[in-house]
Amino acid sequence: MPLPPPDTSRTPLHTRSIRVQGYARDDSLWDIEAELIDVKDYDFKRSDGSVMPAGRPIHHMHLRITIDGGYTIVAAQAAYDAAPYGEHCTCIEAAYQDLVGMNLVKNFRQSVKERFGRVQGCTHMSELSLVLPTAAVQAMAGRRREHAQTSQKRPFQLDGCHALDVTGPVVQTHYPKWYVGDDNADQATSDPTFLSHTT
Repeated sequence: MPLPPPDTSRTPLHTRSIRVQGYARDDSLWDIEAELIDVKDYDFKRSDGSVMPAGRPIHHMHLRITIDGGYTIVAAQAAYDAAPYGEHCTCIEAAYQDLVGMNLVKNFRQSVKERFGRVQGCTHMSELSLVLPTAAVQAMAGRRREHAQTSQKRPFQLDGCHALDVTGPVVQTHYPKWYVGDDNADQATSDPTFLSHTT
């Protein structure tokens, strides 16, 4: 269901688009590629006197990571198509190879903050990296479901959001092995959209 229409007229100013694509590789690893684009909805004058036209990207950047089956990053590459300060921004690309060794589901956001905080990184590239964990989980959802059927290890996503509370009906239905709620709790809804929200 979309948001209701605004209750007053308004003028668009800025659009940020983030796109993420997951790939299964032939070497049993996975690639996650993320892209961020920022555009203004109006022309504006730059410090050098030139005019930046509406719709031309101010920021346009890409980030690719390769992960193993345990969500550990084994390769990383950053690239820029557009940045407001040219080479002063883009020279940080190589630093993002330091994502290698970080694990997407084990304190990843804190690790990014510690390694790339303030002048050690690019604000927007670091922000783009923060979408990687949930995107990777989505990309590997089929494998994760298969693994959960036989694994004796509790799936990491449980208790990670309100729907996956281990005392709640979604876990009771889809992860009964790990359900710890009241045995007399109401059965989870049979609505198939519940399953789509867990993957």
